[in-house]
Amino acid sequence: MAEDRKLDESIEQITKRMDMLIADTSVPKNVRGAVSEARAKLNAQGDYTERISSAIYKIDEVSADINLPAQARTVIWNILSMLESIKE
Repeated sequence: MAEDRKLDESIEQITKRMDMLIADTSVPKNVRGAVSEARAKLNAQGDYTERISSAIYKIDEVSADINLPAQARTVIWNILSMLESIKE
C-alpha cells in the first residue's frame, strides 16, 4: 500500500514536469504533442509497468529532436530518468 502511494507521488512529480514542457511555447509543437500523449498514457488506468513503458517510449521518440531547446532537453532527460527509476 505504501509502495503504491510512493509510486503515485512519483508519477505526480513527473506529470508536473510534463505540464511545464507542454506549456512552454519554446518547445516545438511535435515535442509538446508527444509529451502530452505520454502524460495521458502515464495517467491512464491499468498496469503501472505498461503505463510507464508507454510514456518512456513516447518521450524517447522526441528526446533527440534537433529543434529542442537545451533547457527542454534537460527536462526531458530528467523525466526519462525518473520514469526509468520507477519502472518495475
